[in-house]
Amino acid sequence: MRKLLLAMLFAVAAFPAHGAPRWMTLPPTPTLPTPETSGTAPVNGIGIWYATFGHGDPVLLVHGGLANANYWGNQVRALMANHRVIVMDSRGHGRSTRDAKPYGYDLMASDVIALLDYLKIKKVALVGWSDGAIIGLDIAMHHPERLSKLFAFAANYDPTGVQTASSPVVNAYIARAGKEYAALSPTPKDYRKFVVQITGMWNSQPHWTKADFAKIAVPTWIVDADHDEMVKTDQPRTMADWMPGAGLLIEPDVSHFAFIQAPDQFNADVERFLKAR
Repeated sequence: MRKLLLAMLFAVAAFPAHGAPRWMTLPPTPTLPTPETSGTAPVNGIGIWYATFGHGDPVLLVHGGLANANYWGNQVRALMANHRVIVMDSRGHGRSTRDAKPYGYDLMASDVIALLDYLKIKKVALVGWSDGAIIGLDIAMHHPERLSKLFAFAANYDPTGVQTASSPVVNAYIARAGKEYAALSPTPKDYRKFVVQITGMWNSQPHWTKADFAKIAVPTWIVDADHDEMVKTDQPRTMADWMPGAGLLIEPDVSHFAFIQAPDQFNADVERFLKAR
């Protein structure tokens, strides 16, 4: 499986033709608006880049693997009118640094907790995409007191839940991610090494069971796309079944990149989730 994933990561993309359905498109990476504050927080021996926007109840947006905080540009603009929105680049991603520690979701969740401590935020609503959603679930399991709500989009609970078939949209994303890494990272020539390290995590984590999900008391929506080319369809439904009181939402006509393919739809769902009691 590792060789197949690495082959996908470095494949040359054959992108869908103009006029393809939106779930077969990869719109441009958004830009972030001008932040109120930004910087690099000393976290667990590394530097985590962050930015904050707006005022109100705090909402933290955590991106997926290989990406960076810029992918949340559309959501920041929609949410910052009524919320204090925080974005971050996960360890080794975007503008953040990494060290020699092996990648793991527990470690990445501890980075989030340490960033919240640095920003003096006691509790936050977390919106996560892919790896970001898995990090959110990890926090809900081990640090529930730090989350008010969790919107977990496109997560898997076991490595076997990841799709391994090649996809032109995923290939295009990975090629783009490499260019963005070179432009943003403090170690711009280390993309291949970074990919090998994080692929090791994807091949072995997470390994969660019904018992792990049954103890989550944080109000949670498990969310996925009806054309997710990276997560198998059983994953969100099983997680929602295992979590008492969890919501399940399958967004229509979008894929693993729903938040840039149909940002108005995605933003409306996030707003509805944040307002729900």
